[in-house]
Amino acid sequence: MATTPIMDKEEKIVYVQTSGIDTPERLYAPFVLAMTAKAMDIEAVIYFVVKGVTVVKKGEAEKIKLGSFPSLKEIMDQALSSGVEMMVCDRSAELLGIDRGDIVDGVKVVGAATLNSLVLEADATMFF
Repeated sequence: MATTPIMDKEEKIVYVQTSGIDTPERLYAPFVLAMTAKAMDIEAVIYFVVKGVTVVKKGEAEKIKLGSFPSLKEIMDQALSSGVEMMVCDRSAELLGIDRGDIVDGVKVVGAATLNSLVLEADATMFF
């Protein structure tokens, strides 16, 4: 009797960014870790919620540059190019008065329930 191999489920890590532009030292890690995950063939999602939404407001990431690192905008662009999926909580954006049109291109605006689903599906979740 022949058996059919079971396809391995792709691993997934969700990085939840709650820190905003007022704490720039906390902003690089999710992007760097997510790009590293992609290089390891792991699905990577960064979900921006609460003050984290400020990171993906147009014009803000360009203002963040720490030490010899590239600007946060450059790191964000690299992450998007590498296939890191980015999502922003619509309710958090609304809470902070950030319109959908003010969100960086390539970042999906999604509902709050999306985070619950992502966490339930993920192999790991990290908060920043």
